[in-house]
Amino acid sequence: MAQTPVTVLTGYLGAGKTTLLNRILSEEHGKKYAVIVNEFGEIGIDNDLIVGADEEVFEMNNGCVCCTVRGDLIRVVQGLMKRQTRGGGGFDGIVIETTGLADPGPVAQTFFVDEEVRSKAKLDSVTTVVDAKHILLRLSDSREAAEQIAFADQIVLNKTDLVSEGDLALIEARLRRLNPLAPIHRATRSNVPLDAILGRGGFDLDRILTLEPEFLNPAHGEAGHVHDEHCDDDHDHGHDHGHEHHHHDHEHDDDIKGVALTLDKPVDAQKITAWLNDLLARQGPDILRAKGILNVKGDERRLVFQAVHMILEGDFQRDWKAGENRTSRMVFIGRNLDEALLRVGFQSCAA
Repeated sequence: MAQTPVTVLTGYLGAGKTTLLNRILSEEHGKKYAVIVNEFGEIGIDNDLIVGADEEVFEMNNGCVCCTVRGDLIRVVQGLMKRQTRGGGGFDGIVIETTGLADPGPVAQTFFVDEEVRSKAKLDSVTTVVDAKHILLRLSDSREAAEQIAFADQIVLNKTDLVSEGDLALIEARLRRLNPLAPIHRATRSNVPLDAILGRGGFDLDRILTLEPEFLNPAHGEAGHVHDEHCDDDHDHGHDHGHEHHHHDHEHDDDIKGVALTLDKPVDAQKITAWLNDLLARQGPDILRAKGILNVKGDERRLVFQAVHMILEGDFQRDWKAGENRTSRMVFIGRNLDEALLRVGFQSCAA
């Protein structure tokens, strides 16, 4: 049976998650979604705000989605999948709306750690909705707001009509320092095109790289950017300056940042596995996301991996194409990351 795609909607309180969810449920897209709402507190209110649609809403009142709630989430998803199997109210996907105070990490982990859920449902992507009017204030006083942004596969920058163009540029630069990989979609009243949110395959790294070959290559002026024949020469002059600026501004982001690493030599399979396992065992709670594509010595296939906190998953996917650049690339997004130490560790995995 094909795995049912799961989209996680997250974002700080009042960012516009429920508005986006209502659009998913009410727009004419020809698909049916089951919805899981996780509301903070004993009495959920979001359920009353969600438009009357054919889709059923499953509510979890446990508040914070963490290890204790993961069991409840597993039970809800298992119940949905049983209904799907029996043909009682089929659906094309599942949308999970987390509470505004939730760390999306444990929600994502659910789809890796439970075998029954994993066999029937597949995490498609994590979308974070950001309130453009208040996000800079939230980033100064909320660890959760920064982590939600750092964790995202795509970011909906909402309420852009309340902010000047100059301020929007500053906000987007700040968001990219927290998460250099996630595309940013500007929106008012969460009016982002739904095909930018649903069916993205944000956790299917091979698919992303087919669509966006530069996905693992941070933008010009950002740390870790790899210059090649496609780069304009006039950008090179300011690269070091941009790197320096990028580094110092992280102090304002509670030390969350993205670190991009590249290695031109093939990697040794045992060395890279041991290094990643050790790194995640020691720093897993601080590593929100990690993704990479590796050129493993002795294998003609690309090894694609990703990690969510301390959970690591990887497998060999398609063959390297003739003439394709076999550079190994990985990106870590997390807190208190030592870029120099990560670089040395990655280089030590060369075959």
